[in-house]
Amino acid sequence: MKVSITYIKLKGPFKFFALSSQALHIIRQLRATNCQDFKKKGIWTTHYTMTLWENAEEMKSFAASGAHLATMQKSKKIAQEIGTIVIDAERLPSWKEAQSHLSKAKIINFD
Repeated sequence: MKVSITYIKLKGPFKFFALSSQALHIIRQLRATNCQDFKKKGIWTTHYTMTLWENAEEMKSFAASGAHLATMQKSKKIAQEIGTIVIDAERLPSWKEAQSHLSKAKIINFD
């Protein structure tokens, strides 16, 4: 199984509204997939998501289509930084574990 862990730091607190709007569409898209589990958390300008997938192909198909793809193409407008890492796991890790994994991720900085 594959776990995708994502971090986004917004350019400012008012970008939260744009993120929330896009997140609703992405969650609808996610619910129509074979995603095994999903968690999200965030406050102010820092937000995290985790998804659990049966395999890499399903994960990549989701990421490269629909609302997720459209949002990623616009992410430069709202994000200061984005980081993503994919790990092998049978379940979603704790947030503490997820943040530890993200410390090894490549961070894209839009500034």
